[in-house]
Amino acid sequence: MTRQVKVGPLLIGGNAPVSVQTMYDIPLSRLEEKFESRMGVLKAMGCDIIRFSYPDIKEHDALCDVVRMCPMPVVADIHFDYRNALDAMDCGVAKIRINPGNIGERWKTEEVVRKALDKGVAIRIGLNSGSLPHQGREKGTVSLMVDTALEYISWFENLGFYDTVVSLKASDSTLSYEAAREFSMRSNYPMHLGVTEAGGVVSSCVKSTWTLGRLLEQGIGGTIRYSITGSIEDEVQAGAELLRTLGLRKGGMRIVSCPMCGRCSFNSQGFLREVEHELLATGKDICVAIMGCQVNGPGEAKGADIAVTGIGNKVYLYMNGEIYKEIDAVNAREELLKAVAGYSK
Repeated sequence: MTRQVKVGPLLIGGNAPVSVQTMYDIPLSRLEEKFESRMGVLKAMGCDIIRFSYPDIKEHDALCDVVRMCPMPVVADIHFDYRNALDAMDCGVAKIRINPGNIGERWKTEEVVRKALDKGVAIRIGLNSGSLPHQGREKGTVSLMVDTALEYISWFENLGFYDTVVSLKASDSTLSYEAAREFSMRSNYPMHLGVTEAGGVVSSCVKSTWTLGRLLEQGIGGTIRYSITGSIEDEVQAGAELLRTLGLRKGGMRIVSCPMCGRCSFNSQGFLREVEHELLATGKDICVAIMGCQVNGPGEAKGADIAVTGIGNKVYLYMNGEIYKEIDAVNAREELLKAVAGYSK
């Protein structure tokens, strides 16, 4: 069992549940008006930690606002300038993510560690395969990644700091997998898992699920992120779904939907795209089925808490396996969301 690290009110490692992370997709200088409500949606979808890039202390006030508004612990992502990490801790972030290799002289990293120790802030040592020291490359990338992380950990421990999480990521799935496995055999610090720069939704989900799923089944990993060139809502959905599939997370919205075929007379595919994030954002612990024809639709509807089965312009809304209401297709979204909002087991 790994060490346990406290990140705000959240625990990582040890016997704590595996947590889902994402990284915010808009610079702090351009926070949208609906930022706070979006954070609430991400939380309801299953996001446990959120990371923000913090490249300039001119964004100090914005980062302070983020920490105040976020319902989950905030991580500041720091590169190059150690002073940004020091300033982020004054904003109240729960964790700093740094790569000591691009911070510069060792004393700069040690300044960050000393302040984190004083403030009770956790640190993630984040190493990517493309940003490793030139020395030691003859060892091979996996060993170099692990050895480098262990060296940085020794710096931290010399200062009495142990609230460390480690990530060893690459865009290559096998490399990410092997680095995490080797580190877990040589250290008891918790790991953040991910395949970095993994591509679009399909590419990332295949690479990340293959890599993260195998590691999690071996008990490796305290937090995860699906790195998707797409929406952060998709990242959170993918992470939470993986944990539920592996039996590592209970509850939450479960959606059953058909893949479309020549029998479909109701556009279940388009309907799912329209309502999926709204359904997930309810945080309801129920199963919803969205089906497009009369063949599989009724059967799947009977196994779901709430279901819609479309046939032409008519949609049948099911509740607890029984037809509850016949509605026009144009009203299906509104009626489904209303039914979900009022549903209780």
